[in-house]
Amino acid sequence: MSPAAAPSRDCPACPRLVAFREDWRAREPEWHNAPVPSFGPERPRLLIAGLAPGLRGANRTGRPFTGDWAGDLLYATLLKFGFAEGEYDERPDDGLVLIGARVTNAVRCVPPENKPVGAEIGNCRPFLASEIAAVADGGAVVALGRISHDSVCRALGVRLAAAPFGHGAEHQVGRLTLFDSYHCSRYNTNTGVLTTEMFEAVFSRVRAFLDGA
Repeated sequence: MSPAAAPSRDCPACPRLVAFREDWRAREPEWHNAPVPSFGPERPRLLIAGLAPGLRGANRTGRPFTGDWAGDLLYATLLKFGFAEGEYDERPDDGLVLIGARVTNAVRCVPPENKPVGAEIGNCRPFLASEIAAVADGGAVVALGRISHDSVCRALGVRLAAAPFGHGAEHQVGRLTLFDSYHCSRYNTNTGVLTTEMFEAVFSRVRAFLDGA
């Protein structure tokens, strides 16, 4: 599978997600309402893997983490640590450019209640595996949340017990290093599970790792 491999606009793989997608196409015909493509250079040094598009975020705008709170925190952090330039403005034509980094999701279509099921995660894993395969040797993957972490590990053929998820954890997985963070969702930030400082600490470590510090 090539780095550009991605599901088609009308990907039929997951019946539940197809039905949800068709429902929202009827409700909001101006929205993206399709598998959300990855954002950033095709052969990055850093791949950031989220869970799935938000209903009124990426599912609406067509760009990962664009249009909701999670994107506010993620892109502000990428800008701070030199993984992006420009200005994030919650729309795909804001001119934001990623530098050596690419953003994707473990599941490309929006799931009901933001909760994909196991079969849906598995159906989308080949696309995630393609993204991981395109990361430069010696590069890094940041997994946002346990589901993303587990799918990354499975895509790499790594036993979950050998690389347990934990915020701030780091794992050597073949030619890449996997960094874990709690997901930057509004729920996690509102409840204090994840603070801005905690999130930035992960990307500070990633920056130092990629810079050879």
